[in-house]
Amino acid sequence: MYGGDIKMASMKISDKDFDRLVTFMESKYGINLKQKRVLIEGRLSNHITQRGFENFTPFLDMVFADRTGTEMVNLLNKLTTNHTFFMREEGHYEFMKNVALPELEKTKKDHRVYLWSAASSSGEEPYTNIMQLLEYFKFKGTWQLSTLATDISQRVLDIAKTAVYHKDTMSKLPIDWQKKYFDSQPNDCFKVSSEVTRRTEFKLFNLMDRIPFRGYQFDIVFCRNVMIYFETDIKIALVNRIYDVIRPGGYLFIGHAESIPRDSTKFQYVKPAIYRKPLA
Repeated sequence: MYGGDIKMASMKISDKDFDRLVTFMESKYGINLKQKRVLIEGRLSNHITQRGFENFTPFLDMVFADRTGTEMVNLLNKLTTNHTFFMREEGHYEFMKNVALPELEKTKKDHRVYLWSAASSSGEEPYTNIMQLLEYFKFKGTWQLSTLATDISQRVLDIAKTAVYHKDTMSKLPIDWQKKYFDSQPNDCFKVSSEVTRRTEFKLFNLMDRIPFRGYQFDIVFCRNVMIYFETDIKIALVNRIYDVIRPGGYLFIGHAESIPRDSTKFQYVKPAIYRKPLA
C-alpha cells in the first residue's frame, strides 16, 4: 500500500493487545483475525513506528479512543486490503454475458438493470460491472444501467470517485474496452470515462449493519473476497440479508476462495462462487 515503506523486523504484539484487537474486530466488523497474528504484526509494524509509537499498546489506545472512527478505518484498511484490478475473476463476467444478462433482457420489462458491488474497494469492480452492462446492452434499445458501490472505508471510496488508475490494473480488460472507456492521463494512468462513472453511485457502508437498500431490488450483487475474514455465522447472516435485497431470479457472486454452506441459505447453488435467488 505504501511503496516507500522501509522493511524492518516485525514488531511483536502482546497477548493482551492481540486479544483486544481480535475481539473488537470480530464484534464490530465480523472479521476473524484469531489466526492472523503474523499478518497483524507484519502489516502494522512500520505503520506504528511511522506514527511515533514504540509498541502496539499506545497505538491501539489511540485507535480505540478516536471518536471520529478515522483511525479504526485506517487500521481496517491495513489489515484487510487486498490487491484489486479490473476484470478480476473473469469467469463471473463470462457468466454475466452468457447467462445472467440474457435472462435480464428477456424478463426486465422496465428495461432497468441495477447491480450492487458490496465491497467495492477502490472502484475497479463496479466500473468493470458497468462496462460489462454497456457492452451487452449497447445495441438492445434503451436500458437504464447503474450500480451501487459500497465500502467501509471513505478513503478507498474517495480513490474510486477520482476514477484514475495505473495501466497495470487494466491488463485483463479487452483492448477495445480500454480504448472506449478510458481517457489517457499522465504517468501511465487512465481515467474512467463519464459514460461509466455517471452510472456508478458510491456510498459508505459497513456490511455488519442492517442493509438500508431494500427498495432497490438488485439484479446482481457482487460480494467478493471480503467474507474470507468472517466467521461462518456472521457470513451466513450477511448472505441472508443480501438475499432480501435481490429480486427473484437475481444472482449473488462471491469470491472463488469463499463458500456458502448450502443448507444455511435460501440461495440456489449455481456453480462455484455463483448463487441465485429462486424465482417466485
